[in-house]
Amino acid sequence: MNATTASEIQKLVSAEEWQLRVDLAACYRLVALYGWSDLVFTHISARIPGPEHHFLINPYGLMFDEITASSLVKVDQACNKLIDSPYPVNPAGFVIHSAIHAAREDAQCVLHTHTRAGIAVSAQQGGVLPISQQSTFVLASLAYHGYEGVAIRDDEKARLQADIGDANFLMLRNHGLLTVGPSIPDAFLSMYIFETTCQIQIAAQSGGGELVQVNPAIVEGVGHASRVQTGGMGGKFVWPSLLRKLDRLDPGYKE
Repeated sequence: MNATTASEIQKLVSAEEWQLRVDLAACYRLVALYGWSDLVFTHISARIPGPEHHFLINPYGLMFDEITASSLVKVDQACNKLIDSPYPVNPAGFVIHSAIHAAREDAQCVLHTHTRAGIAVSAQQGGVLPISQQSTFVLASLAYHGYEGVAIRDDEKARLQADIGDANFLMLRNHGLLTVGPSIPDAFLSMYIFETTCQIQIAAQSGGGELVQVNPAIVEGVGHASRVQTGGMGGKFVWPSLLRKLDRLDPGYKE
């Protein structure tokens, strides 16, 4: 099917999918705005509700601040485009995102970044250290996946799935950060916390002094606190304010 404009896409998809497209395009714009993008590389995907496991991913070749609701590419688990697009899908992005969407029914959104702070911490043997309030939220649901080169081989999928398990934060060693969430706002808020955690860690280590670590008992109990403090907060409080910010800057993501 050939469809390129917002009005044409809207005729082909449900109202629910169109809203998902708007939110995902907004997420791409926000990642660019906060400085987490890596030119045209890395990806954010969103699973479309339904048994087919179809999902939306970025058109390879567009900068994140160019992405719109109608330009997102709809694919199935075999990376077949379900609505025609002039843009390809990055194979490395597809392997990672399709693997997690297939294994995690609870993960509507998968968000992956290559930030300097994230990669720097991923290269440290100790990984995320319990030295900030933000880090305790990450440590409550954190997993690690060893580096296997550019993720283009299907055989890596099983290891990705096993490593992430039911965690919401995944540190890809020597590679970057990944979060999952039951919604796009939740995945974005988790990445904000994850990225901030890494920036704080690198800044604290650069001071050269001995670091004070959070009491392990506090870290252990933070899982409950995170559910109380951030459960639903992404969609209820943070996301609407972020959309208002985008609308003031450029509402073009909705097209």
